[in-house]
Amino acid sequence: MNGRLDQKCTVVTGAASGIGRAAAALFAREGARVLCVDRDPDVEATAAAITDAGGSALATTADLTDPEQARTAAERAQAEFGRIDAVYACAGIAGAGTAADTPLEQWDRVLAVNLTSKWLSFRWALPAMVSQGGGSVVVQASVGGLRGVPGIFPYAAAKAGCIGMARQAAVDYGPHGIRVNVLAPGTVPTPLVRDTYAAGAGTGAGLALDEAADRIAGAYPLRRLGAEEEVASLALHLCSDESRWTTGQVFTVDGGITAALPRPGT
Repeated sequence: MNGRLDQKCTVVTGAASGIGRAAAALFAREGARVLCVDRDPDVEATAAAITDAGGSALATTADLTDPEQARTAAERAQAEFGRIDAVYACAGIAGAGTAADTPLEQWDRVLAVNLTSKWLSFRWALPAMVSQGGGSVVVQASVGGLRGVPGIFPYAAAKAGCIGMARQAAVDYGPHGIRVNVLAPGTVPTPLVRDTYAAGAGTGAGLALDEAADRIAGAYPLRRLGAEEEVASLALHLCSDESRWTTGQVFTVDGGITAALPRPGT
């Protein structure tokens, strides 16, 4: 590895599994100190695996929909590291339903986790970034926030909200040297995506993800699904100084799906 995050102090949410876990490990391999945050206690295993491999990581179990727990996580990062250079707000849950059948309680929960907690993930890091003269925030959205996908009404609303939120924060905090960008992945077989398909949503016509994988992959110009590390790699770039003149942007990591019309039969 090239030490692209040497001396950087980072926070990765959703680090117990999926893309968040892959990003935490990658950031550490590139020289970052990483605070791994998740409501799932398995986040401890992520941090332990990083330290066993010679990296620097701590774990904190927190429900980031709770403002006080989110504040405490940011305060711990500041106390342990002395600064916060980057936050990758990656935590999320599935959110199946349509506009007519989504219960209000489900709507509230999906927006709380997939939108509000993303804001709270970096809200209390901003003062540290302002005082140190800059930093980077990467907000995880989805191609579902850019294009319609069957049966993910509350999830799509939250992900579209992430895009507007991040762009506004980029405008407000750009004068302080703080960059805010968005990642919008396509189909990556993470636990969250598997939950989405298990709920009968997505483009697989109600099939389990493994059953629908070939059909879904066929709609992508690259003819395959994504990998967690491929999304984490772009997050790494956006958290590093390589992207120091990049802010307010949405980056699709999607095998070309947002560029393509569907093929007949897919």
